[in-house]
Amino acid sequence: MKGIVFTELIEMVESDLGIEIADRMIAGGNTQNSGAYTAVGTYDHAELIHLVVALSQETSIPVSELVRTFGKHLFVRFFELYPQFFSGIESATQFLPLVETYIHVEVRKLYPDAELPSFECQQTGEVLAMTYRSKRPFADLAEGLVLACVDHFADAIEVARTDIGEKNGTEATFTLTPKTTNCLLAETV
Repeated sequence: MKGIVFTELIEMVESDLGIEIADRMIAGGNTQNSGAYTAVGTYDHAELIHLVVALSQETSIPVSELVRTFGKHLFVRFFELYPQFFSGIESATQFLPLVETYIHVEVRKLYPDAELPSFECQQTGEVLAMTYRSKRPFADLAEGLVLACVDHFADAIEVARTDIGEKNGTEATFTLTPKTTNCLLAETV
């Protein structure tokens, strides 16, 4: 797993919860390199899991919620760091299919050793189904990224997650459905 994921996790925790919590997360994670990551390095994904579990123990926030929150943070940071990927895109349903066919292609040019998850998209009318598959159990992270994408484009879309496969977080389908007028009215009341 690329180091940028680790550096962003530590930066998010420092920013949102403070340096002391970040330090305790790193100490509690008992990782191989004691939290010393570089953005371009490659590290075992299990270290990220250890860090998040330690953070969960420090904050009493469930691991899945922390990972989804981190996914939302990562989307915002990706937008800040790589605005070229968002140029000319007006909705989440336009952007998300590009993750596999464009963004991952560009990432592999920069980092040929990157082990990326796969995202398969199927558009049926106005409904987009995006299936995440990975060797690593980060469907919660993917969910956070998808939710942040919808928020970023301010789309009136509902996101439903269905765990598939062995239901261990390595496979999930996210179904993006336009909200109906009734849902929009209910939100404004």
